[in-house]
Amino acid sequence: MCRTDSFRAALRWVVLAIAAALATQASAQSWPDRPIKFIVTQAAGATPDIIARIVAEKLGQALGQQVIVENRPGATNAIGAGAAARSAPDGYTFLFATAAALVTNPYTFRSLPYDATKDFTAVATIARVPFLVVVNPNVEAKTLPELIALEKKNPGVLSVATDGPRNFTGMITSWISKLAGVTLTQVPYASMPAGIQDTLAGRVQVAILAVPSAAPYLQQNTLRAIATSSEKRIPGYDGVAPIAETFPGFDLIGWFALVAPAGTSQDIVQRVNRELDKILKAADVQERLQRFGFYSDGAGTPESTSAYIKSQYEAWGRLVKETGFQPE
Repeated sequence: MCRTDSFRAALRWVVLAIAAALATQASAQSWPDRPIKFIVTQAAGATPDIIARIVAEKLGQALGQQVIVENRPGATNAIGAGAAARSAPDGYTFLFATAAALVTNPYTFRSLPYDATKDFTAVATIARVPFLVVVNPNVEAKTLPELIALEKKNPGVLSVATDGPRNFTGMITSWISKLAGVTLTQVPYASMPAGIQDTLAGRVQVAILAVPSAAPYLQQNTLRAIATSSEKRIPGYDGVAPIAETFPGFDLIGWFALVAPAGTSQDIVQRVNRELDKILKAADVQERLQRFGFYSDGAGTPESTSAYIKSQYEAWGRLVKETGFQPE
């Protein structure tokens, strides 16, 4: 190829790159001109679906386009997350992501139809939900250190209702056991309501429950909270000490974040982030979230959301390594 042909080829690539950049900018400026989709990895009516619909309705009003919630449940979040990862990065598909989809599945499954660290770009933090360590009222322990002392005094006396050893509450139980130097016996349940009923009946003594699940039983004094999995105390449960007060740095909670397929225009990402920040800080949305036991300080920024997801990913990685979990 002569020098002139090389120059022409290089010029052609420059022109194409400029055209693509201008097309992307024009697309971002005209966005949105059709409905937007939130993929939710749980079934309709589940808590993530309810929260997603609250946010979607408000975001649709702010953007002037309907935001549709599409439920893609199954395979422990993998079906929906995989579908979102394969979607066009055009700003019309977002994943309403759970912590499980982005930070635990990569450690507990040998293969996934998506790469949690490469296939998405962070948009906004939505809400967080801590877990509570609760006990049957007949258990003598009123704090986590007292519970650990009880188990050390009589090994095997305590059993814990969880949603399975590879799910959130099971992994929290394993981490507490590792840090405390005890072996809390897990009783896994396919349905946590059954685990709650067994805890109420005293067939198991301890349960790890999300705040919304535990709240009615705490109000009725049929279960007692002795610790929270969040690093700080929870509004409304100020008398319940964080596990971190016994084991510094412990902070394993559930959360939702909005992410988009990698390559989505940053102009669109920033626009959605700004709108969501206003939505999540609104008094009526705060009230509705807290009604379900969720807490939000606003959307943060795409950068802070990305940093938080990364920190949680690393935290769960340490947990998996220290507890010896093997992916399946």
